[in-house]
Formats: sequence, C-alpha cells, structure tokens
Amino acid sequence: MGDNTRRSLARLALALSVLLSSSAQIIAAPSRPSVEAQFQRWIATDLWREAQATGISKPAFDKAVAGLMLNWDLPDLVPPGTTPPKEQSQSQAEFSSPASYFSEKRLQGLAATGRSLASQHAGTMRKVEATYGVPGSILVAIWGRESGFGKAKMPYRALDVLATKAFMSTRKDMFQRELISALHMIEGGDVTAQQMRGSWAGALGQPQFMPTSFLKYAVDFDGDGKRDIWNSVPDILASIANYLVKSGWQRGRDWGFEISIPDGVSCAQEGPDRAQPVSAWASEGLTRISGKAFPSGEIKQDAMMLVPAGTFGPEFLVTPNFYVIKEYNNSDLYALFIGNLADRISSGSGAFNASWGDVGKMLRSDVLAMQKALVAQGFDVGKVDGLPGFKTRRSLGEWQAKNGLTPTCYPSASLKAKLR
Repeated sequence: MGDNTRRSLARLALALSVLLSSSAQIIAAPSRPSVEAQFQRWIATDLWREAQATGISKPAFDKAVAGLMLNWDLPDLVPPGTTPPKEQSQSQAEFSSPASYFSEKRLQGLAATGRSLASQHAGTMRKVEATYGVPGSILVAIWGRESGFGKAKMPYRALDVLATKAFMSTRKDMFQRELISALHMIEGGDVTAQQMRGSWAGALGQPQFMPTSFLKYAVDFDGDGKRDIWNSVPDILASIANYLVKSGWQRGRDWGFEISIPDGVSCAQEGPDRAQPVSAWASEGLTRISGKAFPSGEIKQDAMMLVPAGTFGPEFLVTPNFYVIKEYNNSDLYALFIGNLADRISSGSGAFNASWGDVGKMLRSDVLAMQKALVAQGFDVGKVDGLPGFKTRRSLGEWQAKNGLTPTCYPSASLKAKLR
C-alpha cells in the first residue's frame, strides 16, 4: 500500500470518526418529552427530599407541585444532557451612559402618580413611618420603580418559573432555595400556588421580593392574617420598610444630597470606605446645589462622596441609607433613581441640577485596558471587568493627580491615550 493510499485512508477514518461523534451527539440530545419526564422524576425524588428536610409536609408538597410545568421560554436554561453555553464576552460592548437610566418622562410620571397615591394612603403611610422610621416617599418610590405601583404585569406562575430554573438553569442551587421558600409560603397560608404570580426571574408581588426575602421581610400590616404583597397597600409599604430597616436603615436620616465640589477638592475621595462627617466635607467647601445648609441633624454624621460620572455629571454626598437602598438593588444608579424620585414625591423637586454629560461612549475593552494599567501600577480598581465602579473612578483620579493632571475620575479616550 503506497503512502498516498495510507494518507487517504487515514483522512477517511478521521472523517468517519467526526461524523460518528456528531451523530452520537445528535442522538444524545434530549427531547423535550424526555426532559419533561426527568423533571417530574426530579420533583418526586430530589425536590421532595429537600423540601421534607426543611419541614414541608407531604400533603402540602403534593398540592403545591401538582401541575408544575417547565417553562421553556425562560433565559439561561441548560436542559439535562446539554452543556451550558460559554459566557459571552462583553468586553467589546459599550457601557451605558448614566443619563439613559434617568428618563425624565418616566420620572415625572412616577412622581405624579406617587404623590397621588401618597395622598390617598396618607394614613397608612403615617402608621408605617411611625413603626419603621423610613420616610413614606422612599417606600412609594421603590413601589413605583419595582412594579409601577402594581400596574406592571405579573405574567408568570411563579412556581413554574422557580421549578424550571431549579431543575435546569445556570444557577440551579439558588433557585432551588427560592423554590423551597416558595413552598413554605404556600404551606404557611400567605398565598396559594395559583395566586403566586411573579416575574420571569421569580420575583413576587408589587415589591418584587424573591421568596427568601418574602419569608424574611414581608409583614401583615393590615391585620388580616396574611402577608399580601400582591394586593394590600399596607402590607406592600410595610414590607418594603421592614426590608430597609433590617438592612440597616437609620431613622431620621436622609438618603443624600446633590452637591457642588469646589475646584481644588479631588473627586478621588469617593467611596463608602472614605466616609467622614458632613461637617468635614463642608469645611472643604462642598455645598448643596439647592443652596440650603446641610440639615443640623446631619452635621456630625458620616457621609460619603459619590461621583458616578466623575466630574462630568452630578456630584453627591450620600448617607449610609443610600447603601441600604442598594441592598434592595445593588446599583448606584438605582439608589440615585429612588432618592431622586422620593424627593420629587415629597417636595416636588425635579431632576438633578447637573447634567450627566457625554459619558459612557467607551468600549468595555478600553476601560478594561485602563484598569489593567492601573493595577500594574499598584492601584486598587476593584473588580477588573471593564466597568467604571467607584474604585476604578477614584484610581483614575489618583493617577491623574500623581501625573500632574486635573482629576476627572472617569474614563475617557484622551485619558486612555495617556494611561500606559
């Protein structure tokens, strides 16, 4: 047999091997009926075992899971026998400008509805404020932001969502815990399986609590024996307040203030780990945009500088309560949205005084390169992910000051060209 013949046979064998491998994979790909059957076995065995271990009774379990169905339209599903998709790199995507988060039309609409509802439920709000010490305007703002004051559709049967994700998603363990908590909610009598409606992510009711949060924070404030975050305004507002209080809300304090940072004071002092008394900030020349003095009750209390767009956008002093709002949704922009909306509801104020400027146009890969350059020079940028968090922002400001530049504390194309 000649060399050419051997090479031809070798190529043929390789091609057959690849073909057979591909065919095996096609054959092995699970059909929906087979996955559905595995799902029902999982409910009867694994899920029941976990539920029983946490104290769920068999009759309550069987009643709750009757009719459970997989929802194939949910994101992040990994059916048995398949492999999770590789995480798509977002390093080339632009990150959003903060300005896009603050739709003036939406804020005005939420504020108008919020003021109307605050007036309509004034008695309830006074009782909730007296009990928990959280301003009613903050509670109404979260209510509006999370569900449009209950107008947002809750199209999903929550148990189907949670069970689907617990059985075949990229975060099965987390969703199994939420599913078990949902079963406890049902056995506890707060809601039936059919009444438990939520979002595609399993968040429930008008405050958008996950089941574990419901069990920790939901309260029966109207005294009807049920914690009804779907229909009862007293329960909704009090549950949000209880969430914030148990997350550390400080009674009598504001969330924060829009300020002006004078020339000569660096924006690189940002961050919750660099808190100092409001009086110290004031002594450096930081003043409220409104022209009002800082409240007397705040003067001796700690506050933190926050410059989410560096010197290209609004600047703030925020209190620890700002970071409590972030416990509800871990985003600076979310907490600022809630604070601004609450101020509009309580005092009729408007948008932040300063504009956000033309920021957020850079690629994440550009910011990532800047972060890596800063880390190489010994700066702490936090997570190296191509997003300009507060540690990245202040590291940029510190690098600028170190190199004789006026700190701006925000990534830009010109700054990237200088930072090597």
